[in-house]
Amino acid sequence: MNFKGKGCLIPLIIVIAVVLILIALFAGNYNKFVAADEAVNREWSKIDVQLQRRYDLIPNLVRTVEGYAAHEKEVIQAIADARAALGGARTPDELAQADQQLSGALGRLLVVVENYPTLKADAQFTQLMDELAGTENRIAVARNDYNTAVASYNNMRRRFPGNLLAGMMGFETREYFETTPESRTNPEVDFGTGNNTSFNVPNREAPWAGAGTFGT
Repeated sequence: MNFKGKGCLIPLIIVIAVVLILIALFAGNYNKFVAADEAVNREWSKIDVQLQRRYDLIPNLVRTVEGYAAHEKEVIQAIADARAALGGARTPDELAQADQQLSGALGRLLVVVENYPTLKADAQFTQLMDELAGTENRIAVARNDYNTAVASYNNMRRRFPGNLLAGMMGFETREYFETTPESRTNPEVDFGTGNNTSFNVPNREAPWAGAGTFGT
């Protein structure tokens, strides 16, 4: 019996076994990363859909306000400028900052509207504001789902062996969709219809939360 040959074969078997284990570990974790990354993308798309909807509502809102308060040029222009800035933003951080600009402009609009009873009573204006409020609520739900998916992905990326695989395969840290502390209160504004409309606008300086990628 060739014991010398067996002595060489055992280390080879061990090496092969280790390699197979590493391959299985690599493949399993890689697939988990792909699934987690896709989950983040899927949740972000839900935010994007709702923010696109809000983005599309703004021109109609501006036209309605202009019909009653055309001389409120500063507020109207602020909304138009903020909408344009939001359309050019791309990353979650850029989108959040641009959206806060839009939220601040809409917050100032609510203050101005109080001086125009006929505008407050306009059916189209009331409907648009209700749609904006409903969209904002859906954005809040989508934001929470997105941040949950990001937390799961980022935790996987930080843990062993995920941290090794993430660096090798280019799985970057994903950004949370942050809000400002001031944007978390929801005061109610009554537009004279008997139905209170809730917005994340606690005061003139405290913007709503939200961000999304939009086309122009």
